[in-house]
Amino acid sequence: MNMDSDSAAKAADEPDWLMDEPLEHAGGASGQAGAPAPWRVLIVDDDVDVHVVTKFALSQASFQGRRLSFLHAYSGAEALSVLRATPDIAVVLLDVIMETQDAGLQVARQIREELHNSAVRIILRTGQPGQALEHRIIIDYDINDFWCKTDLTTRKLFTTVIASLRTYASLREAQQQLADLAAALARNGGTPPAPPAGTP
Repeated sequence: MNMDSDSAAKAADEPDWLMDEPLEHAGGASGQAGAPAPWRVLIVDDDVDVHVVTKFALSQASFQGRRLSFLHAYSGAEALSVLRATPDIAVVLLDVIMETQDAGLQVARQIREELHNSAVRIILRTGQPGQALEHRIIIDYDINDFWCKTDLTTRKLFTTVIASLRTYASLREAQQQLADLAAALARNGGTPPAPPAGTP
C-alpha cells in the first residue's frame, strides 16, 4: 500500500480504534458491554510491516455502527488455526506467498473445502503481480478479490473491506434465515409453518 514511513510509524501508537483481539478471546463475545461486537478481520502476511500499515489504513473504518478488530497470522498454517478457532471472522486479507510460494492459495482452498466456510470474504494480496497469474487464481480459487500490494492504496483498501463486510453481513443474514426455516420445519414435522395472517 502507498503510505509514507511517517504514517506507518504512527500506526504503532494508535490506541483503542485499532483493536487487536487476543486469540484466546476470539472464540467468544468481544467488545464492551452494550457496544455492538466489532467485525473481525484476519490479516495474514509474513511481513510485520504489512500488518502495521494495514491496521493504520483501516483506522477510520466502521460499518453498520461496528468497528473493526484485528487478528493476526504470519503463515498459512497459523491462519488456518485462527480460522478454526474463530468461525465468525468476516474478512481475511491474505498474502499469497509466505512459507511456500502458494501458501495463501492453499489457505483459500482449505477455508472453502475443509472448513466449509462460504461466508468469510477472502481478499488475496500479492507483491508479485502478473496478469496471467491473477486470471488463473480468480478462475481456480473461490476468492472475492485480488490485489497487487502496490496498487492497493488506503482508499482502495477501505472500499474493498467495506464492500466485503456488506456482502458478509448479507450472507450471514441469509444463512440465519435458512437455519430459522429449517428449525421451524423440524418443529412442524416437515410441514412449512403457516404464513402470518393477512399474507396473500
